[in-house]
Amino acid sequence: MAPAIAPQLGFLTIFQEALGFQGGFLVTNSWGRPLEFRLSSAVAPNRVQQILYGSTLEEYLCADLIGKTLLEKTATAIHLLVTDNVGALALRSRIAVPVLYLHLGEHAPTSERRLANHAHASSSGVLYREAALEHDATAIDDLLAGIDPSYDLAEPFSRIREAMTEARRMGGSTRGAA
Repeated sequence: MAPAIAPQLGFLTIFQEALGFQGGFLVTNSWGRPLEFRLSSAVAPNRVQQILYGSTLEEYLCADLIGKTLLEKTATAIHLLVTDNVGALALRSRIAVPVLYLHLGEHAPTSERRLANHAHASSSGVLYREAALEHDATAIDDLLAGIDPSYDLAEPFSRIREAMTEARRMGGSTRGAA
């Protein structure tokens, strides 16, 4: 068995608020220290886009417009992406690293994508990957083995949301290295 690497993790949150969809992206080392932070401006689809994209609108906003853009603007390479937005799972077909969805709800997530549970002790939520991407399972296991066992994979999302609130208060739209 190959030794576990100390991965750099990307945490992506995307949520809808009054001004539209907004995303925040935090890169940490394997024990949670921030390496880089980015946030998007709000993206509000107009009525024509809502009609034309139909049921694929949220995936387009989360994966293509917000998620992919945040990752492309980030200078720090990541080995694994964890998101709390199921629509952002589509990023896996657009980037070269495995993507996990962290679900904190009581009930199983609903998604048009088939999800496979990917349990790990370093998370207070339930981790899922796309079931069709079986080849990612081993890579994800290897990467998760390199994470500090006390590092809760759900915790960075509260830091991202708090930093986004503070950045908005300060009037910023993007922030570089943390």
